[in-house]
Amino acid sequence: MFLNPALSAALDKISERAADVRRAFTPGALPHDDDVATAGAISDFTLDPLSVSAADGFYFITRDARGDIGYTRDGGFALRGGQLVDEAGNAVARQLPDGRLSGLEIDAVDAALGRVRDPRIEPDGTLTYARSIVDPRSGRRELQHVTAGRIALARFPAGTRLESADGRRCTPPPGVVAEIGTAATGNVPALVPLHRDRSRIDVDQSLIRLREAYIAFDALQAAEATKAHLGKTVMDLVK
Repeated sequence: MFLNPALSAALDKISERAADVRRAFTPGALPHDDDVATAGAISDFTLDPLSVSAADGFYFITRDARGDIGYTRDGGFALRGGQLVDEAGNAVARQLPDGRLSGLEIDAVDAALGRVRDPRIEPDGTLTYARSIVDPRSGRRELQHVTAGRIALARFPAGTRLESADGRRCTPPPGVVAEIGTAATGNVPALVPLHRDRSRIDVDQSLIRLREAYIAFDALQAAEATKAHLGKTVMDLVK
């Protein structure tokens, strides 16, 4: 049995509204429908030194295993295999002097030898850590301050609506190019260390809209049932 277009569209709307409810609990998630969006970016304090929050309108840049670029508001990062990655394991990007994007990594030897101590992200997006070394002359262990690189940030022209399958990792519409920069440079605000973005979705509003979508579907279903019943009655009278 095939649904008519109106019922099919109503089911699609239920699916979209349900997705927004789920995304309401995903850090940095963006809503599918703007009517459930929060007024602005809100972040929570965390003790994780690799978590940062970007100013409203700015996105972190990531690259997945296939090399595809994505953008996210979620600055909850981690070091895996010496590389800075997001929660899904996508590489966090930095911008090279020639403008190309590259993964942000710590020194491979330091990572292999376990010499990395106290990694953190600074307000200007710099990934730093302390390197534990042994002075060959004195035999004493010392710590050196090491800078691995700076996180790249992206922003898009006003009014750009990013698309997302999961609400967290987004892509712009075809033909829209991001402006790339770094925090605390020019007119790009500094990052907020020890913070992580909340979802940009209002939980209460998303639940209200989901309920409305179900009510609308039930009303359409009832109307279709009534229409079918009347059609059958007419056919019976004709017979």
